[in-house]
This record gives sequence, C-alpha cells and structure tokens, in this order.
Amino acid sequence: MTALRDMRNIGAVVAAELEASGVPDGEALRAAGSVGAAIRLRDSGYDVCRSKLGGLEGAIRDMKWHLIPVDEREALWRELEGMRGRGRG
Repeated sequence: MTALRDMRNIGAVVAAELEASGVPDGEALRAAGSVGAAIRLRDSGYDVCRSKLGGLEGAIRDMKWHLIPVDEREALWRELEGMRGRGRG
C-alpha cells in the first residue's frame, strides 16, 4: 500500500482531503484516476483547481505536475469540467 503522503505532489492537506473523500491510498488514487479523484474531492466539498488536478495526475505518473505538457493538463481540466454536475457515476 502506498501512503498518499509518500507520493509526489501530495502534501498533508491534499492527502487528508483525499482520505476524507474516500481515496485512502495511492492504489485507490491510481484506480480512480486524477479526474475521478477530483470529482470525489468536489463531491466532498473541496475545491479543485487546475494545479491540484495537475498534482493528482503527477502523483499518478510519479512526476512533478508542471512537467506534464500543458495540453495534457488542459485536456484533464476540460474532462473534469465536462463532468460537473454528473457526480461519480
């Protein structure tokens, strides 16, 4: 099991938010994907910005979020925004 706090880009605050949103560890984050985890965060009342979404994706890829190409980060943001109001399902 990978602790969220041990993943790149995930600090104590985001780890606590993820845990409270039903994403308890790195394996659950990878299974949900960055957009899925962001939806869970939003559904739980947490704010998700482009940087946080990029951080989630970077954690999954094990790379600094700002090294993910901008077009890929923007595609993730568009996907997340397209899911607004649809919930998890």
